[in-house]
Amino acid sequence: MSTTFQLDTATSRANPTPQPMRRLTVPKIRQRKTDGVTEEPLVMLTAYTARQAQLLDEHCDLLLVGDSLAQVIYGLPSTIPVTLDMMANHAAAVVRGSYHAVVIVDMPFGSYEASPQQAFESAAGLLKASGAAGVKLEGGAAMAETVAFLTQRGIPVMGHVGLTPQAVNVLGGYAARGRDDAEAGKIVSDAKALDEAGAFAVVVEGVVEPIAIEVTQALSCPTIGIGASAKCDGQVLVCDDMLGMFDRVPRFVKRYEELAAIISKAAASYAADVRSRAFPGEDQTYQPK
Repeated sequence: MSTTFQLDTATSRANPTPQPMRRLTVPKIRQRKTDGVTEEPLVMLTAYTARQAQLLDEHCDLLLVGDSLAQVIYGLPSTIPVTLDMMANHAAAVVRGSYHAVVIVDMPFGSYEASPQQAFESAAGLLKASGAAGVKLEGGAAMAETVAFLTQRGIPVMGHVGLTPQAVNVLGGYAARGRDDAEAGKIVSDAKALDEAGAFAVVVEGVVEPIAIEVTQALSCPTIGIGASAKCDGQVLVCDDMLGMFDRVPRFVKRYEELAAIISKAAASYAADVRSRAFPGEDQTYQPK
């Protein structure tokens, strides 16, 4: 979704971002993998707000409005309680804050599993409400019919195999997948089914590295790894994990900054200034002329 708003640099507020160039498209992302090879890996991060999108956009090929917002924004114990309205509102903010990256939005648990028709209604509503370019859904061969149904009706779909957080109650936790031959074989066949159904990319999460490599080599569409392998066609991380906003560091995360400590330090300095009446000072108050 383009915008004609101009960025007002006189305010500290996150206004809609102007569009100085054409946004990347789903076909362009799909075409990055040619004859089984992606020369330049795809870069994807999660984003949930307009300001986050402004800061991440120029560095990313894709921004994922992930249902991980359950934990990082709302403090929920899992992604299960996330609603379509929650996803639509955050996706709209990310679209407004970006101009370059392809914005993809997660379909929340319960919004697509019942039937392809249910999935279409949910996905169409998400795209209409947000302006995002496509949706992501979890599941393998069982979702292939749904992926085909959506793509044939103009809705780009990113698949997701391996560790699928929405199925945490069935999986019994967040442990890496594909450690036995049966499960490894299913992950590969699931990914192939999504590729053949028309998914433009497939997230491969939390699987042992040889299986991630096998999936990447087997698919014609790009794979995007998270806890998978550097040999995937791209990578994604939850932005808040990468920036060090939480104490827990999953094995597959590399922390590029420690923002939690920086924010805590700034808040402590502010609190000290308020309590000592050092803030606000003359520079922050309005004096008579």
